[in-house]
Amino acid sequence: MTRLLALAALTALCACARQEPPPPAPSAPPAAESAPAAPAAPSSAPATAVGAQSETEQATGSQESPGTAEAEHTGSDASLEKIAGAPPATPLPESKWQPGVNYTLLVPAQPTSVAPGKVEVLEVFWLACPHCYALEPFIKAWAKSKPSYVEFVRVPVMWQAVHRSHAQLYYTLEVLGRQDLVAKVMDTMAQQRDMLFTGSADDSFKVQQQWAVRNGVNADEFAKAYSSFTVNSDLQRAEELTNRYHVEGVPFIVVNGKYATDVIKAGGEAKLIELINDLAAAEHRH
Repeated sequence: MTRLLALAALTALCACARQEPPPPAPSAPPAAESAPAAPAAPSSAPATAVGAQSETEQATGSQESPGTAEAEHTGSDASLEKIAGAPPATPLPESKWQPGVNYTLLVPAQPTSVAPGKVEVLEVFWLACPHCYALEPFIKAWAKSKPSYVEFVRVPVMWQAVHRSHAQLYYTLEVLGRQDLVAKVMDTMAQQRDMLFTGSADDSFKVQQQWAVRNGVNADEFAKAYSSFTVNSDLQRAEELTNRYHVEGVPFIVVNGKYATDVIKAGGEAKLIELINDLAAAEHRH
């Protein structure tokens, strides 16, 4: 038991590390570790022979390199060219932040979904990502004190079936006006290690519906929202943005469609919040 607990702790620490191999499941037989399945390409296709736990492991381990997504959309007109050393469109304190080190300029800049005069700060995340979970307290505190000209937008990443399932749950809670349960979902996945995902779309829906009912949501209302036009439209947009921004790791931050950064580039969660504020302020002045 002690060995299993230690392995679980190690898995949580390295789950979002760049190019880490998929971590073994504590309950998996030893033979499973010798031949891990290759990570699936990020798509909305349902799972087939891959079990729920196996797919979850692959998704967690491949967050920084999600299969063949890059090859699928490099030829798209909406593709971004990431210029590591390009000068920023708006000056930042050079002694504090370095282009190509702390952030990347996106060329061409992408349209945002906010009103004129607003600066969009977009976070691409995954409900089950340990690093997103670690960033969450910083994001919550920042969202309460952010400048009025900043509009915060969250987009769940769309790589594999497990990500799509979790994105559908996220948007369902949003349609129901139960954003307060998003934090509880993340707690369930991070602390209880319950992924609310089985590998089957139908079974995953039932598991998520049961979880929602236990947390005060009407079962019929959940089902109606889950398959609604609004949720399906949101899923399509999330997939488009995942591809457009070439998201290879989460949490992933884009400021006003121009600057991309993350916790590693910024130098930690607190530094990331500082960088977001500086980039947003520069865009507002511009």
